[in-house]
Amino acid sequence: MDTLLAIILGIFFGFALQRVGANNPQNIINMLRLKDLHLMKAIFFAIGISSTLLFLLMAVGIIDSGHLSVKSSYFGVILGGALLGLGFAIAGYCPGTSLTALADGRKDALFFVGGGLVGALVYTLVYGTIEETWLFDKIAGGKVMLATGSEKFEPLLPMIPGTLLAVAIGIVFMLIAWKLPEKI
Repeated sequence: MDTLLAIILGIFFGFALQRVGANNPQNIINMLRLKDLHLMKAIFFAIGISSTLLFLLMAVGIIDSGHLSVKSSYFGVILGGALLGLGFAIAGYCPGTSLTALADGRKDALFFVGGGLVGALVYTLVYGTIEETWLFDKIAGGKVMLATGSEKFEPLLPMIPGTLLAVAIGIVFMLIAWKLPEKI
């Protein structure tokens, strides 16, 4: 059942990416160049509404917070994120949008997906030699959340209820999406 749900949600996510034009690398590059912000508006709104709904549904008990997974914070994540961002800016794809573009028939996405798979293979092969290096030194204790909300993770701001902060941030993201112009 979990696999079926993942497939259904993946189809909906891919459909949404295709509808907002995120499967076209030129739209992403134009967004990053701050020329066309319609995609940025969609991203900000999606983050805002999903985080608001997630934390509200957790607060009323519909979603169990035990299902949340927080990745450990360490220096390698920052370096990896920077590499991903650089590839995102150069190619105009991220992993999700590249798969949507590939499903849409874009041949350039095949090279991006292939490069991502080769990168994952290289990481797998070198992991044993880098796992004890500074790349895996934890930041702020490793698994932390911004505010309270789960007993499993340490909050950076324990005096703020997680639901309140998440909803506030979600509303700010939706307001940014609403106020951003389509084009500059």
